[in-house]
Amino acid sequence: MTSDLERAPIDVGPHDDEPHGEGINSRLNWLRAAVLGANDGIVSTAGVVVGVAGATTDRNAILIAGVAAVVAGALSMGAGEYVSVSTQSDSERALLDKERRELEEEPEEELAELAAIYVGKGLDEDLALQVARQLTEHDALGAHAEAELGIDPDDLTSPWHAAWASMLSFTLGALLPLLTILFVVADLRVGVTMGAVALALALTGYASAKLGYGPPGRAVLRNVGGGLFAMAVTFLIGTLLGTQVG
Repeated sequence: MTSDLERAPIDVGPHDDEPHGEGINSRLNWLRAAVLGANDGIVSTAGVVVGVAGATTDRNAILIAGVAAVVAGALSMGAGEYVSVSTQSDSERALLDKERRELEEEPEEELAELAAIYVGKGLDEDLALQVARQLTEHDALGAHAEAELGIDPDDLTSPWHAAWASMLSFTLGALLPLLTILFVVADLRVGVTMGAVALALALTGYASAKLGYGPPGRAVLRNVGGGLFAMAVTFLIGTLLGTQVG
């Protein structure tokens, strides 16, 4: 019985609305780092400045605490992202080196292993072996790395890209609550800052959901809810400490 897919004419090629360009994995990784960095910058700095604002109305004290939070947070984010991605990259390179050695020393065993993978995906043995041979002849390392390891040898994530994206985005995100609370009058600064942060977190939550192909509604609610909760807690602690110290 002939299926609809067998009868229908099919133009070979990627979907127009899906990203298939070279380097898409690397770009998505540093975009993810940028969005998460901005989100952390907004939340952590907002928590610090709102907490200090709960303890004192002194603009200089808020400025010093806010700048310290921005600098320390940005450096921490950049260093953490660099170490994390470097560890991942080192592991990927080690696996690729191992695969290169196996292809040189045991080409027949590797061919059989690749064919077995395609049999497991649903191809019959003859077709799987034919596919494995053609892919090996075209790009042996690429074929085995993708099928066995889920790695694209030509698209390894750069630790420096991720680190700079995370550090810069953290700084930009952190400037929002810092500048807001500094330039708004004392009576309104906490409320206005919370409102601005909630809006910014809604945007970063939506962006992270779109990057991950997830439902944006829940991501926005989680992001905004978590940020507001953090600010409320730090404001309460700052108010209590300010009262006790005063």
